[in-house]
Amino acid sequence: MNIDILTVGKLKEKYFKQGIEEYIKRLQPYARISIVEVADEKAPESLSDAEVEQIKKIEGERLLKKLSDNTYVIALAILGRQVPSEIFAEKIRELATYGHSNIAFIIGGSNGLSEAVLQRADFQLSFSKFTFPHQLMRLILVEQIYRAFKIIRGEPYHK
Repeated sequence: MNIDILTVGKLKEKYFKQGIEEYIKRLQPYARISIVEVADEKAPESLSDAEVEQIKKIEGERLLKKLSDNTYVIALAILGRQVPSEIFAEKIRELATYGHSNIAFIIGGSNGLSEAVLQRADFQLSFSKFTFPHQLMRLILVEQIYRAFKIIRGEPYHK
């Protein structure tokens, strides 16, 4: 299985990078994981609603260019479906079973995801009603993907 994590912006924090690298290393027996970063759109702190939408549109176009037609897309969206780890694992198992060998998870920038990205998504997933920094979401996501594969294989880790 090939899993891409598409994300807006560069990860600068060393501690996040180390955590992500550790989980990607642990995932090597189960899947090929790659992180694809697209540039974030620079903007001032205070923006009008129209400016926010324009930034999301530009970043969304950058994300969509990285997807192939046969990729199953899971967008991380605060209004997406919340599921426990076991159901998340079952979703990944079902995708693999039914021929979806290319999966992309999309993490938006600080303003969220564009409507075009949400429309392209096959599934919208929410980890919480909380808002998390998109850099932290990368680490949370790779840990949950690792946990899912451990659940699928019936291997110890999940508690």
